[in-house]
Amino acid sequence: MDNTEELKALFYEVRQCTQCPLHKTRTKAVFGNGLPDSPIMLIGEAPGYDEDQTGKAFVGRSGQLLDKILQACNFHRRKHVFIGNILKCRPPKNRNPEPEEVQTCLPYLMKQIELINPKILVTLGAVPVKTLVDKDFKITRQHGEWMQLEDRWLLPTFHPSALLRNPALKRDAWSDFQKVVEKYQELVDPEHKIKS
Repeated sequence: MDNTEELKALFYEVRQCTQCPLHKTRTKAVFGNGLPDSPIMLIGEAPGYDEDQTGKAFVGRSGQLLDKILQACNFHRRKHVFIGNILKCRPPKNRNPEPEEVQTCLPYLMKQIELINPKILVTLGAVPVKTLVDKDFKITRQHGEWMQLEDRWLLPTFHPSALLRNPALKRDAWSDFQKVVEKYQELVDPEHKIKS
């Protein structure tokens, strides 16, 4: 299914969105980027400073670490994944998203999921999984446990920024991403191998 035109229309809609006050303080809305019909979609919380400046998802220090994790899994942004956030605009000073902002922006994310149609969702940090599946979710206890979002597999793991703050979490995060690779092998490509 070719979703290019619908995604492009949604991209322009997001770029011009004025539905919540965040549009007044953003530099650029961050739609997300990657493969338009990706088998894997990674979902973060909200753009940070670097993302707000460039209009691209996960390009700062967190994004660089995420790229290293993806490379270790033998995944590439242009071939295997689409990366986005719940919010499309950066909250001032990177504060946590307000519930109203999440509710305003969530339809955009749900439309992206529908159009991209990934088999696997990976939520980065607690906010996305709390928003999409379980408001009482605890990332420290429940990361790496497969969940369902309708007919899709969803695996919550730590946000790369948490790994930068607390490198001891990297081992758990790597274990989570190995599960993503296994699920990808099961659902998409049995020949896919982690880089040795």
